[in-house]
Amino acid sequence: MKTLFETQFAGLTLSSPIIIASSGLTGSAYKNKDLEKAGAGALVLKSLFEEQFSKNAISSLINEKYSETNDYILPYFKRNAINDYLRLIQKTKESCQIPVIASVICYKDDTWVDFAHQIEMAGADALELNICALNARLDSRSDFLEEIYLRITQKLKEAVHIPIIVKMGKYFSHIVGLVDQLHTAGVSGFVLFNRLYQLDIDITHLQMTSGQIFSSHSDISDTLRWTGIISSELPSAPIAASTGIHDWESIIKCILAGASVVQICTAVYQSGNEIIAQMKHSIEEWMQSMNFHSLNDFRGRLNYAQIPDPSVYERIQFMKYFSNRD
Repeated sequence: MKTLFETQFAGLTLSSPIIIASSGLTGSAYKNKDLEKAGAGALVLKSLFEEQFSKNAISSLINEKYSETNDYILPYFKRNAINDYLRLIQKTKESCQIPVIASVICYKDDTWVDFAHQIEMAGADALELNICALNARLDSRSDFLEEIYLRITQKLKEAVHIPIIVKMGKYFSHIVGLVDQLHTAGVSGFVLFNRLYQLDIDITHLQMTSGQIFSSHSDISDTLRWTGIISSELPSAPIAASTGIHDWESIIKCILAGASVVQICTAVYQSGNEIIAQMKHSIEEWMQSMNFHSLNDFRGRLNYAQIPDPSVYERIQFMKYFSNRD
């Protein structure tokens, strides 16, 4: 029997639109079971970073003077990182009934694609790719990032049969076009957006440092903008809205913009697992007050194609706001 919150994303059936994003929150099977009990609809496991099993990163941990020793130690490090991750998948699948999505943070396609098949065999219901790269070199082509996304996705499609979800960055000249190409290439769902490492500068010690780890509520603006546009232009491409979603109102806004589901992280870190049930309760009360019987009753109702003035989604200047202020 279909429940009030049941929804579909990337070929998966979820009992709730609230997915716990990849983070330390999902780094162990017992934590994941608690998140399921709290009301999560799916889990994205703590990410395996490409650096964890790349030769260069592992070599930096080992004395370079003993290069012959590296030939034995490098495979050991790589094997341990992979086996630990496969055990996390297996143990979470044993303890949880909700979909379990593996996650890899990567920027190349030559060190980990074979590992994707092992992820599938371990029982993951889907694989989320968080492709982290910046086009920062003067001699790079303008479509450098797009090529990376497409190349990695195409190689992955040859390796696995489970759904592939791409966690998108937002630094593209044509996000809609890239999502279209990836969806045509076989990507089953999209997360808008990944949160890049935040950097800062320490002016006392004159060195680079890390910035704010958690997202803020104001970060939801770009999430809503592109969710509304992409859900309108590419209605067959399922969207998980992410970044800036800190309360139940934000979840409703994302679904109104066209999201199938949302991913949350900061809200759980700051308020605990109980925030999940609180969000669901408040959404249910709102739905009843609006006479909505399912998420589909209001999904996409305010996306790019449904509102009287679609240019609202295209507005990127502050003229209207500041013109009325002294």
